Amino acid sequence: MGQGFEFRIPEEKVMNHHSTTKVSKMHSGMMIPLYKRIIIAAAIAIGYLGLSSVVVGFRPDEVFIAGLFFILYIASKKTRNFVLTLAPFLVFWVIFDYMKALPNYKFNTVHIGDLYEFDKKYFGIHVNGVLLSLNEYWELHRTVFLDVINGFFYLCWMPVPISFAAYLYTKNRRGALEFCLTFLLTNFVGFIGYYGFPAAPPWYVYYHGTAFNAATPGNVAGLAGFDNFLGVNIFHSLYAKSSNVFAAMPSLHSAYVVVSVFYAFKKNVSTGWKIFLTTVMVGTWFAAIYTHHHYISDVLIGILCALIGIAIFQRILLRNKGFNKFMNAYYGQVI
Repeated sequence: MGQGFEFRIPEEKVMNHHSTTKVSKMHSGMMIPLYKRIIIAAAIAIGYLGLSSVVVGFRPDEVFIAGLFFILYIASKKTRNFVLTLAPFLVFWVIFDYMKALPNYKFNTVHIGDLYEFDKKYFGIHVNGVLLSLNEYWELHRTVFLDVINGFFYLCWMPVPISFAAYLYTKNRRGALEFCLTFLLTNFVGFIGYYGFPAAPPWYVYYHGTAFNAATPGNVAGLAGFDNFLGVNIFHSLYAKSSNVFAAMPSLHSAYVVVSVFYAFKKNVSTGWKIFLTTVMVGTWFAAIYTHHHYISDVLIGILCALIGIAIFQRILLRNKGFNKFMNAYYGQVI
């Protein structure tokens, strides 16, 4: 015969197919007996509660997290797979909570006045001959509409990434793992910033000046308008539990949405999700400044943290054979 057409499947798809098939054969149908699930879940929950009581003190929040994990882990294979896929969110929350025991201001000098002056110098606006920071400008131009819409955007900081992870879980299990682990890695990058460059938020200067006071409690600042208009206590309650007032740099609120948008496009999810996440991303960036919780420099560094986390995960970890073995094993536990 003459020259024929040779059909080739892209190597990446062949590898992914073989890898997935191998993992599926190894783990499909695996079912841990109920009594073992109870023992494992109870050991993790009790261990977490015990450690928490020592590190940060016993609180109802911890009981809720431990109870939720216990129920989801033992209820069924589907719920166990779900909670294991989203486990990086639980790991983040535990570490973030435990940071109360090691406040960053004990490790490095807190930046207050210098950060305020820097932000005003490079990103400020002249109003009637006076140079104002963007936070000060929006403080003078507050409206009920902006209070409410920015409050909603700021509330998205954790519910939206978790919801997106749950969506990926149903559509692209391995993609969900990549997203959740990148989210956790981005937090690690941000935590380095927290401890390497402790920084006060804009509201601290607005209410307390530039003198450092370690006993300063959390403050809702510009988010009070949201609570007051709707007659709720959401943000007042959240910021009363703030892990550390002096962790404004970087803005991880601004980072999380970048990671979400990246994976929305990388995994080619529905157009609705892409539009929604991109809107939340831009809205969160603006809300961080409008509500007096972050300078624009905090937002920019937060975006950089997300890009670093994504680059490390995509360009380094996923190209590492050892890490890919871990990913295959992890994937095998949640399919």
